[in-house]
This record gives sequence, C-alpha cells and structure tokens, in this order.
Amino acid sequence: MPEGDTVWHTAALLRQHLVGRTLTRCDVRVPRYATVDLTGEAVDEVLSRGKHLFIRVGPASIHSHLKMDGSWRVGERPVRVDHRARIVLEAGGVRAVGVDLGVLEILERDRDAEAVAHLGPDLLGEDWDAGLAAANLAAHPDRPLAETLLDQRVLAGIGNVYANELCFVSGRLPTAPVSAVGDPHRLVSRARDMLWLNRFRWNRCTTGDTRTGRQLWVYGRAGQRCRRCGTRIDYDGSGDRVTYWCPPCQR
Repeated sequence: MPEGDTVWHTAALLRQHLVGRTLTRCDVRVPRYATVDLTGEAVDEVLSRGKHLFIRVGPASIHSHLKMDGSWRVGERPVRVDHRARIVLEAGGVRAVGVDLGVLEILERDRDAEAVAHLGPDLLGEDWDAGLAAANLAAHPDRPLAETLLDQRVLAGIGNVYANELCFVSGRLPTAPVSAVGDPHRLVSRARDMLWLNRFRWNRCTTGDTRTGRQLWVYGRAGQRCRRCGTRIDYDGSGDRVTYWCPPCQR
C-alpha cells in the first residue's frame, strides 16, 4: 500500500534513472493530456511531497499520485507496458511506466507547487517541521486519532498502515480523540522516525524486527496474538479504512 515512504523511494529510483537524460519517448495515456509530447526535453528533477510525485521535464511537470494501487516501474528496457499503463517515458535504454496511477496530470512547471499547497508538513521533506505538525494535530482535539493522522492537511505522508501502527505505539485506540494523546510532538516525531527508517524499503517495518511476518505491530494481524500482551488483535472493516488494535494495550 503506497504511503509517503513508498513515494519517496519511488522518486529516488526515478531520479537515479531519469535525471539528466533527454526523453526519447513520451506517451501519455490519459485523454485530457494525450496530445502532450515531451520528447526531446531533459528531465531536470524528480521529487516527492507527501504522497505526491513530480517529474520536472523542460517547461512541464508530470504530477502523479499512486492512491491505493498505483506504482512506477523503471529500469533498463524492456519494462512491461500493458493496459494499466497511464504514461510511458523513455530516455534511450531506460523506460519508466506509471501503472494504475490514481492521479496523472501535466502541469506548468513553475506552478506545480499549487497542487500540494494544501498539505501539512512533509514527514520526509527537507523542510519537515515537527512543531507545526504537532500544532496541526492538537488543533483537532475531538477528532478520532487515526482519522486525523490520515488527514494530509495535518501532516503529509501517513497512510492506513502507519496510522494504525502509530495508534498502537501511542497506546490509544484509532477511535480515541486526539486530546487523549498526551504529547503530540512525541507522536509526530515517532511518525517521522517510522517513515524515515523505511524510506529505502518496499516492505516496511515498525517493530524493529525485519523478519518475515514480524515487521508490524497490529496492521493486517486481525485474530493474531499481540506481540506485547498476547491478546488477539481486533479489527473493524465497516468503514472506509480498516482499523486494527489490541484491546488491552490501547485505550
């Protein structure tokens, strides 16, 4: 499930393969932008902002959001292209394919920041501001904790996996109000640490144990034993997002 760390890692790989190269193919498979052709333009930058990714090419910026199922595949050709491809970029022997992207648009490069102006502090950004993120979190004292952590206007980069894991390590239920968190600054700092330590991994780990099946505290572990107290992990799948928690460890 793509979250801020996945997007950061994806941007790093695209940067490695594309920056400094000139596009020899640009095939945009979104009707609104189907006539856009950036062939002959150089790729100058690839950057992430929360869960958003930008590839800056000549006068344009290719903006994508992976949503739930999207990905970028990049490497030496051949990288597979099928009906799920929304964009294909080539630079000599390198091919990058955007697959099942939730958002794909071509923006004016000097105005692409407007697409993410609503976001809170980026957990993996160079301008990360823990104080502002903590203040944003505390500004919603009655709102459920998991819901607030998922709000990208509060802080950018957390998805459902990290929201559930952060609720566990904070000792609070996903439905507990934000006011139940005694130290918002500590919580957002732990969020930053989690994403930072996982930014080069595809299979994230929050427990400190990278062995298969031991990487997460509660997410995806419904019915299994809590790693701390042995109680079975509970879950609720009735809403838009599935939540997981340990009844004794989280209040």
